[in-house]
Amino acid sequence: MTRPINRQIRLVRRPKGMPDESCFELTEEAIPEPRENEVLVRTLYLSVDPYMRGRMNEGKSYVPPFPLGEVIVGGVVGEVALSRHPDFAKGDFVVGQLGWQDYSVASGKHLTKIDPNLAPITTALGVLGMPGLTAYFGMMDIGKPKPGETVVVSGAAGAVGSAAGQIAKLHGCRVVGIAGSEEKIRYITEELGFDAAINYKTVPDMRKALSQACPKGVDIYFDNVGGDITDAVLTRINYQARIVLCGQIALYNLEKPDVGPRNFTRLLINSAMVKGFIVSDYADRFPEGMKRLAEWVSQGKLKYRETIIEGLENTPRAFLGLFRGENIGKQLVKVADPQG
Repeated sequence: MTRPINRQIRLVRRPKGMPDESCFELTEEAIPEPRENEVLVRTLYLSVDPYMRGRMNEGKSYVPPFPLGEVIVGGVVGEVALSRHPDFAKGDFVVGQLGWQDYSVASGKHLTKIDPNLAPITTALGVLGMPGLTAYFGMMDIGKPKPGETVVVSGAAGAVGSAAGQIAKLHGCRVVGIAGSEEKIRYITEELGFDAAINYKTVPDMRKALSQACPKGVDIYFDNVGGDITDAVLTRINYQARIVLCGQIALYNLEKPDVGPRNFTRLLINSAMVKGFIVSDYADRFPEGMKRLAEWVSQGKLKYRETIIEGLENTPRAFLGLFRGENIGKQLVKVADPQG
């Protein structure tokens, strides 16, 4: 009997500027065998995220770079295919940082069980996973929203931005989203309840658009993109504004360091705060964040959307689509159906 093959996607070239599919290679190996206290996980869904672009470079960052020639690692929801760990059984659904591959072996301590009766298993990679926790701690711990304040969110139709804006709405704020298509504008205003939205790709004057959308200025800016959009938002900040520095996707593919922002004078004269963060900074508080997020989702107060591409071989295309703004909500790749 022929043993099934484990397909894998490896990083084989470090990109210069915007990556392309030549940076990745699809390879095949035998399915690995778990040892004692290990679990063989069959990949069902995997996550592609903007932060992964930084790991494709060689420089120092908050996470080590992906080694060339190795399988790329990211968030995965899978099904236990074989367990040699007492806490996991065949058929359990789990989430963890695993490879872009059909099967992964992992230590039990690096996996978390998922209850499929509480929410769809895909939410463990989105609204009830790293993106949701990022939005929660960024908005609640750094933004500290108060009723009546004006909040601007860039990348507002993405997995993090859409959750961050809704969390601000739950706390009585007026929320303005910035996104890059009319479909995304409709999504965040009509489905998610944002009060106003700006299409940065079509608006002729971003500063004027912000002035119209935020007549009372900006108290909280949840920044997912950086660049010219952030420069424009900083011109509208109020006294003691809070800028939540979550992502800089507009800059990730630049071949030379960006020279902006240049308007820090606005921060000075408004006694404003800019704070960058990584969600792992809050690891000891993840249970708190998960509890609140799950409550809001179950109550219908926190909505989400997923963009799903099928096929492990299409993972690079899904990843590259993040930088072209092709996704609404969480971008996932479906690799397989559960076997039960």
